[in-house]
Amino acid sequence: MSSHVLAIDEGGTGVRAYVFDHEGREVATAYAEIPLSCPRPSWVEHDAVAIWERTLQVARLALERAAVPVAEVAGIGLCNQRASALVWDADTGVPLYPAIGWQDLRTVDFCNELGRRGYILSPLQSASKYRWVLDNVTGARARADAGRLRFGTIDTWLTWQLSGGESYVTDDSNASCTGVYDFLTGRWDEALLESLALPVASFPSIVSTSAVAGATTRDRFGAAVPLAARAGDQQAAMFGQLRVRPGTMKITYGTAAMMDLNVGASIRLSPNGCFPLVLWGLGGERTYCLEGSAVTVGAAMQWLRDGLGILDDVADSEAIATSVPDSGGVWCIPAFQGLGTPYLDPAARALIGGLSRATGRAQIIRAVLEGIAFRCGEVVDALRADAPDSNLDVLRVDGGAARNDFLMQCQADVSGVPVERPKVFDAAALGAAYLAGIATGLWRSAEDAGKTWRRDRLFEPHWSADERGDRNARWKSIVEMARRQP
Repeated sequence: MSSHVLAIDEGGTGVRAYVFDHEGREVATAYAEIPLSCPRPSWVEHDAVAIWERTLQVARLALERAAVPVAEVAGIGLCNQRASALVWDADTGVPLYPAIGWQDLRTVDFCNELGRRGYILSPLQSASKYRWVLDNVTGARARADAGRLRFGTIDTWLTWQLSGGESYVTDDSNASCTGVYDFLTGRWDEALLESLALPVASFPSIVSTSAVAGATTRDRFGAAVPLAARAGDQQAAMFGQLRVRPGTMKITYGTAAMMDLNVGASIRLSPNGCFPLVLWGLGGERTYCLEGSAVTVGAAMQWLRDGLGILDDVADSEAIATSVPDSGGVWCIPAFQGLGTPYLDPAARALIGGLSRATGRAQIIRAVLEGIAFRCGEVVDALRADAPDSNLDVLRVDGGAARNDFLMQCQADVSGVPVERPKVFDAAALGAAYLAGIATGLWRSAEDAGKTWRRDRLFEPHWSADERGDRNARWKSIVEMARRQP
């Protein structure tokens, strides 16, 4: 009797595998780092073979720690960093080039040229990265023309490996991040692919986010296990937070903070710096979202630790921030990699101001946490402006920084919306588990799976509407200073 699900969460610097039971409880987990390299400024690469080998390693270790027979595993759910691009040989399975990370900007000039020709493509999307490999790896174009190459995001690569090359698929959520997905038909945009000189035959089939699409080979885990779900990490986190109704929203605090708003069955465009994506394809129907980003969150805390050396452990930031009654007039714009939504300003620079002789590390750490909350609040406001018909009654949060009570209370105050934190902080992995369990009958529906979701704490806003308005207005005035830096 199948009673467990194996969920694999493939991140930018590591991979974690979880075993969840029918009650949504984490039974066991395992983790391995996957180093990235930056061979040139703005280039980000990963060893594709290491991604596969360490994924298999942690999946096996999680099952071993759970002491769950493989026969009791209903299926595998994958969630992954989106838009990272891999190209490999269909016959040998050997990558032609390292995986190019989603944040890699080597194709900026190419995308700008496409823009002048009337095509909108971001260098953060996968398509321009595939084209770069064809243009820069010897023999790649000839092999592509001969139908010997495979293009894929991380989910496609891992599914292909787990199945021994039998399953070559992706889903709508990952496909919608490539830049060559037709949002209206749910298919690859063949006209755009032709314009980019990318062969459609090299692209995987697009299948449902929650559906069995093959199985692992028996040698992977000792028995064949259904490959039951695949989803982009933010979309999986939305499902793990049960944000399945239009108008619901979540924040995931990672290296960046990603905010997603469910907009239902019709795509919606944004004048406020948010991006339309597919949340998931289920039962032949697609659900859409708008996504916004506060670019620097976890990375700002790491800078306090590694750059300034005023934190020994990021986990200490809450206690240090609350050791003082306020920030003493100190403020921080955490634009270490520019400003995301609603500004979309990569040239903006981080700023710290309001310093005095009374300023110590506690005030600076508190100001950085407050700056993160204000930046996320701006993104929440942009999403709400894009969907004024949404009735946002609570913000569900996940990710490492969601453990910080001070930040969560500040987020509720800045946004004016209660912040709800779950027991399971890796909502993306739980979402992948839910999606795989629904595909294999472990849960009957999202509502059935949702009975296992458990709250850890609710943070109610403390600021009055007037106080919130005044503080947000002051925040916007100092953000403009970050945007005027030379």
